[in-house]
Amino acid sequence: MASDFKPATESFDYTKKDVMIPMRDGVKLHAVVIIPKGAKHAPILLTRTPYDASKLTDHAQSSHLAPILEGYDNATDVIVQDGYIRVVEDVRGKYGSEGDYVMTRPLHGPLNPTPVDHASDTYDTIDWLVKNIPETNGKVGVLGISYDGFTTLMAMFNPHPALKVVVPMNPMVDGWIGDDWFHNGAFRLVSLPYIYEQESTRGSDGKWWVSYYDEYDEEMAAGSTGEEARRHGLDQMGFWRKIADHPAYDSFWQDQAMDKLLAKEPLKVPTMIVAGLWDQEDIYGATAVYKAIKPKDAANDKVFLVLGPWYHGQQIHEGSSLGAIRFDSDTALYFRQHVLRPFLAQYLIDGAPKADVAPVTAFETGTNEWERLPSWPAGCPSRCTVKATPFYLSRGLKLSTAAPKQGDQQYDEYISDPAKPVTYRPRPIAQDDQNGWRDWLTSDQREQSGRADVVSFVSDVLTKPMQIAGQPIVNLVASTSGTDSDWVVKVIDLYPDYASPQPEMSGYQLMVSGDIFRGRYRESFSDPKAITPDKPMQYRFALPNANHVFLPGHRVMVQIQSSWFPLYDRNPQTFVQNIFFAKPGDYKKATQRIYHSPEEASFVELPVVTTQ
Repeated sequence: MASDFKPATESFDYTKKDVMIPMRDGVKLHAVVIIPKGAKHAPILLTRTPYDASKLTDHAQSSHLAPILEGYDNATDVIVQDGYIRVVEDVRGKYGSEGDYVMTRPLHGPLNPTPVDHASDTYDTIDWLVKNIPETNGKVGVLGISYDGFTTLMAMFNPHPALKVVVPMNPMVDGWIGDDWFHNGAFRLVSLPYIYEQESTRGSDGKWWVSYYDEYDEEMAAGSTGEEARRHGLDQMGFWRKIADHPAYDSFWQDQAMDKLLAKEPLKVPTMIVAGLWDQEDIYGATAVYKAIKPKDAANDKVFLVLGPWYHGQQIHEGSSLGAIRFDSDTALYFRQHVLRPFLAQYLIDGAPKADVAPVTAFETGTNEWERLPSWPAGCPSRCTVKATPFYLSRGLKLSTAAPKQGDQQYDEYISDPAKPVTYRPRPIAQDDQNGWRDWLTSDQREQSGRADVVSFVSDVLTKPMQIAGQPIVNLVASTSGTDSDWVVKVIDLYPDYASPQPEMSGYQLMVSGDIFRGRYRESFSDPKAITPDKPMQYRFALPNANHVFLPGHRVMVQIQSSWFPLYDRNPQTFVQNIFFAKPGDYKKATQRIYHSPEEASFVELPVVTTQ
C-alpha cells in the first residue's frame, strides 16, 4: 500500500481543495474551493451551509465539474457555463468547521452574546477568499437555498466590500409566523426529525427513528408533541428547549425575524429574492423580506423578486411540472438561464452587460406564462390594479361576491375530533417519501373535501378568466364549543367536471393558497387567550402569495377545517398554557360553526387583478 498516494488528476477540468479559514475569534471554518481549470480573473460564488460542504461538492465521482455539482445546493449550469469559482463552507460547528453550532444562530445581540455570528463569519470568509485565491477577480456573490438562504441574508449585514450580489432562495426568515417551525402559532411536526439530526452531532450522524411506517400513527401514538420529543431525547437539545419554552411570538422569535432586522439595515448589496409558490417548507420568508426591504430601493435597481411555480428549491432542478400540474415548459431552466445567469454576470463577471431582468419576474399559473412586473403585487406590467375583492361564504355552501342577506342560514357546522384529525395528504404518510412531501401542496384536495369535518364553499362556474396576484386575506367569523381551536383555510381552483385535454384532471381540486391559524392568537401573537365557548369571533389572517388565473369553466372553492395532521400538531381544543405538553384528557371534540349572516359575515378577500 502506498503511504503517500496522490490521485492523478491531470485530466480533471477543475481543481478542488479543502481549506480552513480563520475567523476573528480564532475559530477556523472548513470550506471546499473548486476552481475551473485555466480560470483567470474569475468571480466567486459562495454558499455557507450546515449540510456538509464536502458532500455538496461531491455529488459524483467525475473528472468533470458539472457532475460533482449536480444536486443541492448548486445552480450547476450557471456555475459551469460562466466559469465561477465555487466555494461551499461549513457553518460554525458543523462537519469540518470548528466552534459551536447554534441553530439559525442569531445576530450578535440579546439572543447571541458572543462576538460572532453568520454576518461576521461571512465577512471574514470573503476577506480570506479574495486575498488567498489568485485566480479570482475579487468579486464575490453569495447564494443559497433554505437554511443556506438564511445565511445568504446574513451576508447583507455589514457586507464585505467584495460582496457584489446576493441571491437568497426560499430563505428561512421567520420561524414562527410562516416558515419552518410554526405557522401562525401551529407547530410543524416535521421540524422534530430535522432538529434531532441537525443538533445531535457535528456531522448529523444521529438519525431520527420511528416505530410506525405511517407518520399519522407515529404522532398519534405519542399524544403530545412534548411527549414525542421526550421519547426521542430531544429535551437534551438546546433548540428544542427554546421552542418548547417559547410557543408564542415573544421577543425570542421577534428579535431574530430576518425581515424585521433587514428593514432596519441600509440596503447596500443588489439582491434577488427567489420564492416558490408551492414551497412546502419556507413559503413565507422570501416575500416577507421583499416587502421589508423594497421601500429602501429608491432607484428600483437593487431589490428583485422571482416567483416561480416550485416546491422548496425546485428552481435548481427540473421545473416543467409539480405533481399532476404541468407548466408547458421547464420553468426552472428558464429562471436559471434567462434571469439568474444574466443577473449574476452583471455584478460579478468583468465586462458583462447590464442584465435585462425585470424588478419582479413572476410565473402566472393557470395560463402558464412568465410575467415581467414593476413590483409585487402588480398583476400586470401596466394599466391594471389589484383589488381586494370579498368572496363571501354563503348559505347552501355557496361562494359569492354578493354579501349574505337577511334571513339567510346563519352558519354551517361540523364536529372537529382530535382523535380523528384531517390529514394534509393521503395516508400512509411515509417519512422517507420525498416525492409526496415535495408535491403535497399541489395534491388533489378531494379526499379532504369529502370528509364530514371539512366544509367547502363553491362559486358558480366562471365564464371568463379571473386572475389573483398577492395574498388572500381570511376574514373568518367562527365559534367553537371548546376553548381553543385551529382554523385551516384553503383557496382552491376547482377544475371542470370533465377537463380537456387532460381528462385525469377532471374535478381536480388544486390548492393555490392555504394556511393554518391557531385561535388562541386571534388578538395577539405574543399573548394567547382562551376562546369563549360558542361565541362567534373574528379571525383575520393572510394566506401565502398566489399568482394564478382561474380559467373559464373552473370554479373557486374555499375549504375550512380545524386540523392539518400530521404536518401540524393537534390542537387539544381545550385551552392549556402550552400545547406541547397537553395531557390526554385535554383533547376533546368540539362543534365548529362558520357564520355567514349579514351581521357575522365570513369571507376571503382575493387580490383580483382588474384591467384599467
